[in-house]
Amino acid sequence: MAHPARAPLAPPQSAFGDFRTTDEGSSSGLSWAAVIGGAFVAAAVSIILLVLGTGVGLSSVSPWSNRGASAEAVTVGAIVWLIVSQILASSMGGYLAGRLRTKWVNIHTDEVFFRDTAHGFLVWAVGLVITAAFIATAAASIAGRAAQGNTTASEPNAYFIDSLFRSDTPNAGQYDNSVRLEAGSIFANDLRQPEIPAADKTYLGKLVAARTGLSQADAEQRVSDLFAQARLAAEAARKAGAHLAYWTFFALLVGAFCASFAATVGGDQRDHVAIA
Repeated sequence: MAHPARAPLAPPQSAFGDFRTTDEGSSSGLSWAAVIGGAFVAAAVSIILLVLGTGVGLSSVSPWSNRGASAEAVTVGAIVWLIVSQILASSMGGYLAGRLRTKWVNIHTDEVFFRDTAHGFLVWAVGLVITAAFIATAAASIAGRAAQGNTTASEPNAYFIDSLFRSDTPNAGQYDNSVRLEAGSIFANDLRQPEIPAADKTYLGKLVAARTGLSQADAEQRVSDLFAQARLAAEAARKAGAHLAYWTFFALLVGAFCASFAATVGGDQRDHVAIA
């Protein structure tokens, strides 16, 4: 008696419902094309939002008193906009990287989740480097042009040095640039100390007295007053820089998280797209 022919055995089905048998042991789990594409998108969106935020900030301030937003409001708005920009740009870049990366088969779900998270984090890192390079290049170009137009514009204590040698007769007894540079270097060195040394105060007083016609005592008093003002300005700048650094650090951490999470969302949606 002839036995009926047996149907061929079907290949084992994986947990993802894919019947293909592929050897992924030697293949890389990183899709650089998706990472670089998402990073460029994140960098572009960051720059666009930065330009938009700058425009809004400049339009909200006014040189006239009691008009426009206050300095505190502008500062708070800038911090909020920095965080929002990181959320939007990083999420968009991470999501695109997750959707565009190569689909992995026969890979455990935990490993897929880790790879998607890593793709999102790499998108954030590469995008941050691209954005930082662009901003640094633009800032260097602007600073170079400003230095060509005015060699003293980049000096943080330029106003206080000019105030040292201010007199009632501005056109009389003009001092050369070497005197100004010497006074500026003394100020910059002494600002790192609690008080201006007596020798420096006496020497600066002589320079001021020779330029302005003040007495030695009045010249030294001017030096002391302007030194105190310069210290207050330096302290305010230090605190503002520290606060900016803290909030920038927080915003970047938020961006890293958003990029990583968005990549897992995009990868999950790509893996569960129904094939018609």
